[in-house]
Amino acid sequence: MRFGKYMQPKTNRWIANSAKLGDPPVYDTAVFPWVKELEAHWETIRAEAAAALQDLEKVPPLATISPDHRRIAPAGRWRSFFLIGYRYRDEANCAKCPKTTELVERIVPGINSAFFSILVPGTHIPPHTGVTKAFLTCHLGIQVPREREKCRMRVVDQWVHWTEGKALIFDDCYNHEVLNETDETRIVLLIQFKRPVGIIGKIVGGLFLEGVRRSRFVQDARKGIAQWSAERVGQ
Repeated sequence: MRFGKYMQPKTNRWIANSAKLGDPPVYDTAVFPWVKELEAHWETIRAEAAAALQDLEKVPPLATISPDHRRIAPAGRWRSFFLIGYRYRDEANCAKCPKTTELVERIVPGINSAFFSILVPGTHIPPHTGVTKAFLTCHLGIQVPREREKCRMRVVDQWVHWTEGKALIFDDCYNHEVLNETDETRIVLLIQFKRPVGIIGKIVGGLFLEGVRRSRFVQDARKGIAQWSAERVGQ
């Protein structure tokens, strides 16, 4: 972890310099061909999410399963239903959402993680930055509060909103925060996918991601998910 934190700014500079689509905070989704297919099947994804998320109390809070997120994840208010996390599949969850899993696994040049991200009413995720520029983040709007202006995300100095059935792509290494100031729950399909880069970016980003994948940051979260699932079965 210490070595990763030391190398993080250096690897991010190398990856950014190798990026084929520049290094903006927020991207035009039109430059990613796979977005159209994802949006075209959003109602199927929504149906699978509705079935899988019927009881949100059975969906683990991120702060519970990942100690590293406790600083920014309000207790019980930001929940995550993982399909894939750092390329580790949750087979039970994937089986509940087969079409969603199939769609995200077809994304080119490949995904790192995919999960339904749930923000309950009144949630504020404070300003923070992500782990690495090796991937970009896509949010597909699944359930968006009617008062869209009160449910929003700031990326650097730009405020963006979600729309059901539409994708939003940004670089989470830029400072960002999220607010849901409505009385409705917000749900997005969150996908971390590999940033299109040249050969230097592929080598550096691939090595860094593999290190993160094997680190305590990810392994503790995997143990947390397994423990949460075991406790739910035992109840």
